[in-house]
Amino acid sequence: MNPPPRSLILLTGASGYIGGRLLKTLENAGWSARCLARRPDFLRPRVAPSTEVVKADCLNRSSLGPAMAGVHTAYYLVHSMGSPGQFEQEDRQAAQNFADAAHDSGIRRIVYLGGLGNQDQALSAHLRSRHEVADILRSSGIPTIEFRASIVIGSGSLSFEMIRALVQRLPVMICPRWVAVKAQPIAVEDVIAYLMAALELPAEEAGVFEIGGTDQVSYGEIMQEYARQCGLRRCLIPVPVLTPRLSSLWLGLVTPVYARVGRKLIDSMRNPTLVRDPSALSVFHIKPKGLKEAIASALRHEDQQFAATRWSDSLSSSGEPPSWGGVLFGTRLVDSRSVQVSVPPASAFAPVQRIGGSNGWYFANFLWRFRGALDLLAGGVGLRRSRRDAHALAVGDALDFWRVETFEPDRRLGLVAEMKIPGRAWLQFEVEPNSRGSRIRQTAIFDPAGLAGLLYWYTLYPVHRWMFCGMLHAIAAVAEREACIAVAAGAGRE
Repeated sequence: MNPPPRSLILLTGASGYIGGRLLKTLENAGWSARCLARRPDFLRPRVAPSTEVVKADCLNRSSLGPAMAGVHTAYYLVHSMGSPGQFEQEDRQAAQNFADAAHDSGIRRIVYLGGLGNQDQALSAHLRSRHEVADILRSSGIPTIEFRASIVIGSGSLSFEMIRALVQRLPVMICPRWVAVKAQPIAVEDVIAYLMAALELPAEEAGVFEIGGTDQVSYGEIMQEYARQCGLRRCLIPVPVLTPRLSSLWLGLVTPVYARVGRKLIDSMRNPTLVRDPSALSVFHIKPKGLKEAIASALRHEDQQFAATRWSDSLSSSGEPPSWGGVLFGTRLVDSRSVQVSVPPASAFAPVQRIGGSNGWYFANFLWRFRGALDLLAGGVGLRRSRRDAHALAVGDALDFWRVETFEPDRRLGLVAEMKIPGRAWLQFEVEPNSRGSRIRQTAIFDPAGLAGLLYWYTLYPVHRWMFCGMLHAIAAVAEREACIAVAAGAGRE
């Protein structure tokens, strides 16, 4: 039975890479969506006004019932690979809780995205868990559509960012055996198309569908194709052995993959992930992209707001603190922090909107002036441009040695650096409303240009951290103080 046009869709994993993109597609297509989130305050500012966000956790069975009330179709996009504990056990428990709650709530359909891999072979723990989760969901008796995919190629995806970082950073790569293993990569746009098409599939046709792009290639061939499209020449030297543990530690030095995630990911790469049953092509009438087109699409979009969604978003939503020096995301380094204020979003954003120019940077202004002087000596713009208006901002405005790249009143300010630095830099501010007022998030992003860029980032990181922490807390103090003054002035008029 196809869902009625206005039926309610439940989405888990909406803060993750696939879930975030799927949510935007559902919203744009006019579906009524409800997102299940452990931290609703993190997700709520990122969804359309028509989308519900409810607090629930798949590891907490009692929290799922209210979230599932009135739902027709549920997307299950949950996994625990980033968990510091036993991810297989957590995946099993979460899936069982979800299946039981879905059955009790009368959900009519479950759509699940898992992984390819021949079950007749000795699968890695990660792929084995992906298949086990699907079996648990089917045990609910609810028609379940399971898509099994190989690596996903798209700006911001875990696999693509790993490949991007390796190719960009290493002219010569010592390649372990997994680099020669065959995969059938699929573009993220095609994954979303399959997930959306599942809404129209008759319930009696629910089953397992293997999805992939048109090319069966090794990981080495994927890296070579990426290098070709970026105009880079890379040498891959195979070696007979390199354990998953050593490979994951090696990846941790040059890619965005945390060691514990990398170990699980690389362990999965020893298994070929190829489509053996092509029935999805005829059932869904989708023509997937080939590898060249998928990489070209990812490259076109990689600088668009650092991709629409990122694999690291789910780590941010869980509240996991970054490591020293910022979190690696591809070749980029991301340093993010936030502060809670007891004022509404408009009041919290007001001092952010006035930043720079004659208003200053709220903290260590002498260092900002010194940095501007150094930039002038290096032939840059320095601080002499100031800002167009002391209070108003618009996209494209110059702001000292920054330029306004994104601006949403009372919500978001994104600045891109135009100073002389060995790389590219961005500074972003976001204000998220919550039950206690608002949370102001500040994020510094740096894309280093070679070794000079890395030395610049890590040498100055203690200073930058001190300055940015001081700036954020000063902004919060100004917002709180101005709100108190406004309340006192209002009381005086009365």
